[in-house]
Amino acid sequence: MAMDQGEIESLIKQNIPDAVVTIQDLAGDGDHYAAMVVSTAFKGKTRVQQHQMVYQALQGRMGGELHALALQTSVPENA
Repeated sequence: MAMDQGEIESLIKQNIPDAVVTIQDLAGDGDHYAAMVVSTAFKGKTRVQQHQMVYQALQGRMGGELHALALQTSVPENA
């Protein structure tokens, strides 16, 4: 079962409230997405820790409902 872009964004924002999330469906199949997530919550964290925060926000759906997510994370420039 595929995931909707809006559902992915909603899950991320529920767990990282100040996140600015941009999602692109890479294959048009609802299984392969690219996401850019920008949040002050990432400040002082390694890239791996940032990605772990996003994966945790997806509540175990990676590898199941969501097959592939090319993920980029960053801290806002003014943070």
